[in-house]
Amino acid sequence: MSFDLILALIGYAFATSITPGPNNLMLMASGANFGLQRTLPHMAGVSLGHGFMTFVIGLGLTQVFESIPKLRTVLVILCSVYLSWLAWKIANAAPPSEAATEGTPLSFLQAAAFQWVNPKAIFMSITAQTNYAPEGGGWMGALMVAGIFACVNLPSVGVWAWLGVQVKRFLDTGRRLRIFNITMAVLLVASLIPIVAG
Repeated sequence: MSFDLILALIGYAFATSITPGPNNLMLMASGANFGLQRTLPHMAGVSLGHGFMTFVIGLGLTQVFESIPKLRTVLVILCSVYLSWLAWKIANAAPPSEAATEGTPLSFLQAAAFQWVNPKAIFMSITAQTNYAPEGGGWMGALMVAGIFACVNLPSVGVWAWLGVQVKRFLDTGRRLRIFNITMAVLLVASLIPIVAG
């Protein structure tokens, strides 16, 4: 893999990992509710689970999507509907006083398993392997892409968990929480634009 290709992959991994999506929103909520230390297994599950999925996709699932072009259209539609529903749920989230105060953060395995039903994560993996895996690289090429992606992803998603801890201090009124939730919902819907236009 050339140096230019590695830099391009790092840029892509950072841009897709740092932008709003189901993983980041869940990590932000976990940081706000449980603190950074208790959210660490969740963070590791997201990064390593996504890295594993990216590797598996590089081993052969990419060919399935290439041989059945309509499958991408179906996934785009499902992804758009899912993320739009998630945005609606975020915009209408209950204030902390009305929400359940008990619970536990996602475990490593729960967060890793979630990657397989997270449309944004799936598209990130497919795009990474399709555009950045070295031609003829085989399983080693797929592993390189997955490894680089996971290394960039972990600190990126960690930012969201940390932000959750910080934001909790400022969401002490219903009005502030409402503005925050609507802003997050708008950003999540905006994240659909590259997926639909791609």
